[in-house]
Amino acid sequence: MNKISIIIQREYLSKVKKKSFLVMTLIAPVLMAALIIAPVLLTNYNDQEEKKIAVFDNSGSFKETIKNSDRFKFEFIKNDEIKSYKENLSKLPFDILLQIPKNPENKQIVMFSEKQPSVNVKLYISSVLEKELNSRRLKALGISDQMLGEATKSISLKTVKITETGKEETGSSELSLAVGFVLAIIIYMFIFIYGAQVMRSVIEEKTSRIVEIIVSSVKPFELMSGKIIGIALVALTQFALWGILTGIIIGIFFVGFDFDPASAMQTGQTSEIMLEQGFHGNTLVNSPAGDMLQAVFNMNWLSLIGSFIFFFIFGYLLYASLFASIGSAVDNETDSQQFTLPVTIPLILAFVAAQTIVEQPDGQIAFWFSIIPFTSPIIMPVRVALEAVSVWEMILSGILLIFAVIGTIGLAGKIYRTGILMYGKKVNYKEILKWVRIKG
Repeated sequence: MNKISIIIQREYLSKVKKKSFLVMTLIAPVLMAALIIAPVLLTNYNDQEEKKIAVFDNSGSFKETIKNSDRFKFEFIKNDEIKSYKENLSKLPFDILLQIPKNPENKQIVMFSEKQPSVNVKLYISSVLEKELNSRRLKALGISDQMLGEATKSISLKTVKITETGKEETGSSELSLAVGFVLAIIIYMFIFIYGAQVMRSVIEEKTSRIVEIIVSSVKPFELMSGKIIGIALVALTQFALWGILTGIIIGIFFVGFDFDPASAMQTGQTSEIMLEQGFHGNTLVNSPAGDMLQAVFNMNWLSLIGSFIFFFIFGYLLYASLFASIGSAVDNETDSQQFTLPVTIPLILAFVAAQTIVEQPDGQIAFWFSIIPFTSPIIMPVRVALEAVSVWEMILSGILLIFAVIGTIGLAGKIYRTGILMYGKKVNYKEILKWVRIKG
């Protein structure tokens, strides 16, 4: 055991002292924080940019109905001047020229601009014009705006879960889905990145012949175990630093940035409801954001985190042992490709299947994918987050995964013991099968 701890220490320190580790540890949090901060900045600044629109209304019926807003300023121009305006648009203080035909219900409305207008601009102008045209149609049928307002009401749908004790708790399918997918992505990336790193580390030591000296002092199985655990600790260290540094960057940004969630969301039914019901101090009252916050607190985090840690660790051990055995069987990364493809197919298949399993998390496909050890590390966290898995299913999946890890490590150990000292020979599946059958 002491030899394994020495190998773990050596593997860990050699990796964390590399410049590539330090660079990625510092760059990744900046990139992850940017993915969160950038949309906030774009929403808060770009959406406030004022657009000036020159309107040429051939129908003569929109001047009194199209009103200016904080972002959009409309100015009605004489219809016979449109040609001059189109020719000199770059010199005019207008972003868009809007040409409304005499009969807009039957003919297309045209929008002229030097640059491609954003989708939000197009949607806003379309909604303004559609609202007026629909209002005119309804009035022609004898239906006033007041009557329409009384007849149509928007709704806010809230999800409430009833627990086994009869207690009511606010829930959110969207939140559960997002959390499940994030956990699945973390496990998927962790296995792929650091499992492959185990393989590369083995190949590097094998090709440099350092391993010949090492195995004279320790058993091949001890070397493989120490390498797998050491790189796992490297990965956990890097993930922890990523989380801490990303949180610090985002925290500094939001503390120093005057961000108003209410003003940042100015379109869509959800934001309208939020604005109507309001923000009281720093507390959201009876709003979708408030319900979402309650759903966060009502999630079964103990079960979710516990299952994530379990499948995170054992999923890595399962695949890392396979990657280590592949590294021991080949002399370079090019030769490893024929062996890595069968190993990675279950991972890729599980990740693809997760996107359809969310539609039916308690179905047969979801059940079998969460029971099979090679796919359960990806699928089970998604099902747990969606609360679509029973206790016996989790226990069965966990037991099968543990047995699969024990069996895989045993097979990988046999391959590793023989392959680590074999050089210059192209290995195939038939050869590896012989190594597995060797007793002892």
